[in-house]
Amino acid sequence: MVMTRIDPPGGHGRPAAPSTTGSTALARCVAVEPAKFAAAHWGQTPLLSRADELPDPSGFTDLFSPADADELLSRRGLRTPFLRIARDGELVPPGRWTGGGGAGAEIGDQVLDERVLEQYAAGATLVLQGLHRTWPPLIDFARDLGLALGQPLQVNAYLTPAGNQGFATHYDTHDVFVLQVDGRKHWRIHPPVLPDPLEKQPWGGRADEVAATAQGPAALDVVLAPGDALYLPRGWLHSAQAQEYSSLHLTVGVRALTRYALVEELLALAVEDRRLRAGLPLGTDVADPDAIEPELTETVEALRDWLLRVDPAAVAAGLRRRAWPAARPAPIRPLAQAAAIETLNADSRLTLRPGLRWQLAPEGADRVVLRLFDRSVTLPAQCEAAVRALLTGTVGRVGDLPGLAEDADRLVLARRLLREAVVVPA
Repeated sequence: MVMTRIDPPGGHGRPAAPSTTGSTALARCVAVEPAKFAAAHWGQTPLLSRADELPDPSGFTDLFSPADADELLSRRGLRTPFLRIARDGELVPPGRWTGGGGAGAEIGDQVLDERVLEQYAAGATLVLQGLHRTWPPLIDFARDLGLALGQPLQVNAYLTPAGNQGFATHYDTHDVFVLQVDGRKHWRIHPPVLPDPLEKQPWGGRADEVAATAQGPAALDVVLAPGDALYLPRGWLHSAQAQEYSSLHLTVGVRALTRYALVEELLALAVEDRRLRAGLPLGTDVADPDAIEPELTETVEALRDWLLRVDPAAVAAGLRRRAWPAARPAPIRPLAQAAAIETLNADSRLTLRPGLRWQLAPEGADRVVLRLFDRSVTLPAQCEAAVRALLTGTVGRVGDLPGLAEDADRLVLARRLLREAVVVPA
């Protein structure tokens, strides 16, 4: 029996309903019930949620604040690409605001606070990128929200001086939650020129259509105040301008899997079919539609036959290898983890590393394999019950692990899972 911890997307890449795990994080972003959000808004229409409609009307400063931004920009040795700077719709070359950090920190791509001040005071927007990797409250928030949606996330912060606009009207190729932290920002939202764009279909390739659509009536014209949240499906056009004071907002990007990802995995597996690997006849004029037509007909027939035989397990394995590395589990404390290995005993209590996706399955007659986001761990078959008990939270105390006769065996297994960062001290 296979035990798995992955939330598959529903139709059109939309989850059937968000998981209850992390529902508090989702509730901070949308003022409707999770099931209604999934059915009526996810991947379809924008949703504006005012601060007084959300469970914490005090806003999002606990996640990130202007003071936190100053901390990152001045005292953390921040490097590119964790900062971008945009002015008048164009990115400012990093060479204008980076350099070495002095003795013992000569690496030349570090953010220089004096140069950042110069750019910001001149009206540039600062984009702090990858905050789900660098700022602890957002590391935890992104993990919880990702669990609720069953999708990997990224978090950026946008700091815009009063009256300025960092980027022209554009669309994103991923869904976003906008969380207004400080100041006010005027958003103009227009319908897509290309619904559900893929990452390979950025807005720059349709700049004329985007500009023309932006001249028409807005689907949503709204000023976000602190504590307000806005959900935008991928493809919806948007621009935003800070109002009378400087603005700080968080953008949570949701990098959802699509049906096109299934197509890509199917094509990757199609190399196994000899008919699809066959060469075109010698001398085929590839510029002549009449010459290509019979080859296309035979290829389509071969592809159709192969698709009827494709193994869903092989497709799922490909999607797992693609999706799981995009959503890292909770950070571990390496020194504390090493100390726990040294002091482990039968009374020690362990728990699954938060946010870890896993799959436990038999491999042959005498082994089981534990598949993780970055590797697979092979164990003796007699360990299966004990491993499953730890992964599902059925048992936390090492001495209570089922399926193993001796505490010595339980300790060997527990140390292995600690070393592999599968479990952490409870």
